[in-house]
Amino acid sequence: MQILHLALKTDWVAARVAGTYAVSTRGATLEQVGFVHCSTPAQVDGVAQSFYSDVLDDLVVLELDDEAVRAAGTDVRYEDPGNGGFYPHIYGPIDPAWVTGVSPYTPR
Repeated sequence: MQILHLALKTDWVAARVAGTYAVSTRGATLEQVGFVHCSTPAQVDGVAQSFYSDVLDDLVVLELDDEAVRAAGTDVRYEDPGNGGFYPHIYGPIDPAWVTGVSPYTPR
């Protein structure tokens, strides 16, 4: 299944320099939350509108290789945050090598 993560452009640029991405969601780190919030293609617009509506022009969509994430031993769980939808959560930092595509966010 395709896993997507919305990232601020500045966070993604910094991650590429550092060699790891550890932002869970806007304003929260992996260390604070325990996982990186992700979404499926069907969920990405709702996440963008709910959490990033004031910065849509500064967002990029990271497309992650689910198999590469799991092959590295990083846990991926589909969990319900309480709204009946199951969202992918990555329990560890994202290695930029797992990112197969980066595109500016545009509503689908």
